[in-house]
Amino acid sequence: MIKAVTSSVSADWELDYYSRPVLEADGKKRWELLICSTPSFAASDAGFRWVKVCPATSVNSVWLQGALSEALAAAESEGHRPPRRLRCWRASMRTMVQRAAEAIGLEVVPSRRCYALLDWLRDRELRVYPEEAGYLAGPLAPPPIPIPPPAVLLPEAVRGDSWIWASLTVAALREAAAWEIGFNGLGALPAGLADGLAVPGIRLFSANRSLAIAGWMAGLEPVRLEISGDALLLEASLENRWLLGKVASTEAAEVRDAFAAAREQAAGLQFIAVQSDPQSERFEGFWLLRDLQEP
Repeated sequence: MIKAVTSSVSADWELDYYSRPVLEADGKKRWELLICSTPSFAASDAGFRWVKVCPATSVNSVWLQGALSEALAAAESEGHRPPRRLRCWRASMRTMVQRAAEAIGLEVVPSRRCYALLDWLRDRELRVYPEEAGYLAGPLAPPPIPIPPPAVLLPEAVRGDSWIWASLTVAALREAAAWEIGFNGLGALPAGLADGLAVPGIRLFSANRSLAIAGWMAGLEPVRLEISGDALLLEASLENRWLLGKVASTEAAEVRDAFAAAREQAAGLQFIAVQSDPQSERFEGFWLLRDLQEP
């Protein structure tokens, strides 16, 4: 009997292949592959999730290639389509993941837009690993804090005419599936948010280049907005930083604090909208972002 496919649209997969805070019987740290599907905006289920422990002596692209093939077979048996692409958020594992994935025809996108994966990993760190024999309790040595690269000015062809601060309630965002959006970067909303909660963001306008700007931004894997000094920055992919605009220097500190506070109250949510003008009801592009602390 052939199992019916649950969705006509392939989802992206989010992947983490890394060590965990658990010592195995041989005294080596556990390595583990976690895969989950990126939930759609109107997701009604948890989608595909898959876990496989890797022996510390077998951490390489050959093992990972085989594990990915197993994951594809497991997904098919559960009625899920193969992924459109894999999102990998650890820069240190990027080369190994790409080598393994490309060997079986899967596209890899370096990206921190792995919100479902990070939520799942954080839950495992709170609820799963502490129950394991060999759990490494107590503070671990923190990873080195990376030095952010300098922000790059937007290419002239994709610079907007203007931008403004904006906010949308969670209730409004729940209706976003019905909006007219060209390049769609919606993501699942965290559970438990009050409808009246305000989510901060920006609207970019360009009368003649809004579609080009949205198309270019769609390839960036946008992650979060940040204000550094008097500069409004977009962080994207694994480490890219783009200069979107300037904030009046006399107001920069106040604006930065207000935006950070609003973002924190909204569980890290924020957004970017690209439109032709402020009166347009169409979005050439819309991205829901989240500021999540990486484990």
